[in-house]
Amino acid sequence: MSRANSAAGTGRKRKRIAGVALLAVAGAAAALAANDRFSADNGTSISVSVTTSTVDVRKTDVAERRFVSGALGYAGSYHVLASGTGTLTWLPPVGTVVDRGAAAYELDGKRVSLMYGSRPVWREFRVGMSDGPDVKQLEANLRELGFGANLTVDHHFSVLTYSAIRRWQRAAQLNVTGSVPLGQIVFLSNPVRIGGHDAQLGTQVAAGHLVAHGTTNEPAVTAQASPRQLSSIKVDTPVVVTLPDGKTRTGKITNVAATPTTSDGNGDTANTGDGGGSGQQDTVTFTARLDGEITGFVDQARVQITIIRTRHNNVLAVPITALNATPGGGYEVVLVDGTTTRRVPVRTGLFDEFTGLAEVSGDGLLEGQKVQVPRDDA
Repeated sequence: MSRANSAAGTGRKRKRIAGVALLAVAGAAAALAANDRFSADNGTSISVSVTTSTVDVRKTDVAERRFVSGALGYAGSYHVLASGTGTLTWLPPVGTVVDRGAAAYELDGKRVSLMYGSRPVWREFRVGMSDGPDVKQLEANLRELGFGANLTVDHHFSVLTYSAIRRWQRAAQLNVTGSVPLGQIVFLSNPVRIGGHDAQLGTQVAAGHLVAHGTTNEPAVTAQASPRQLSSIKVDTPVVVTLPDGKTRTGKITNVAATPTTSDGNGDTANTGDGGGSGQQDTVTFTARLDGEITGFVDQARVQITIIRTRHNNVLAVPITALNATPGGGYEVVLVDGTTTRRVPVRTGLFDEFTGLAEVSGDGLLEGQKVQVPRDDA
């Protein structure tokens, strides 16, 4: 078995053990709180004192969760392809975010500007060209860049389109012609954060040649997991991500893909890409987008992802530490009313280790009642 898989297996075992230990501690703590006298092996009575406090039984949402290790990076995958022919003379440094109108690269010392759109460039833009969706795509960019305030964004190349192109070319320090030759712009659907270069400076490239690749500038988390362990992973599944600094962010899974892997017989797995091999299994690779702004992180920093498998809304819940294990394998809580206490058997539902709450129900158990728990400083 590889060290990585051994470590992953050890981590899963530790999480299971931690969950069991948590419940054991909860039962023991509650038992100690209710019974402060025990017998030693020689029959001598000894006193055990546990300080307790109370918390409210409350209605809230309780979720069953699973924990997966992942990496914090950037969402999306984009390829910057040359739209013309020439010598590659400049590329943006890795980590640069190229926005609309900025230079995506240079050919023969001339900038090639990034415009937003899903259609690649395949022809020159000029007066007299036939109508087409690529014209509309260019006009939308010219107006967004502030060079076509009166420009009608449609499929037709008009005099206003010609004038807007001239204003843009002048501002970009290009030859002012009113037409856009093939290779002067490149279309991508979003801003691109340059992740790497795929061609060396000085390379003679042609249209379609890959020169760079990257992502969006939007933080996202990627991770892998076994579908047998996490069969509920699907798009829009809510997650909570613990960042390297200990802070948490909520988010949702936005993409899920199964990657074929094979086992070598020792428990080690490797990506095959061809779906073949004995002992084949699928690894779920998923991406989650996070809520709120995240800045100052190191790309591919390790994070913990908490995945909500099942959620029960508006149910009665108490801290897990309020549960007292009974000899029959069930649980009870100690209700406190002023100076009196009474034990109430409860049925448990979901255990939420992330919030430390357990779903409970029982005869006479109501929202707002006080239950006994060990004090934090006990």
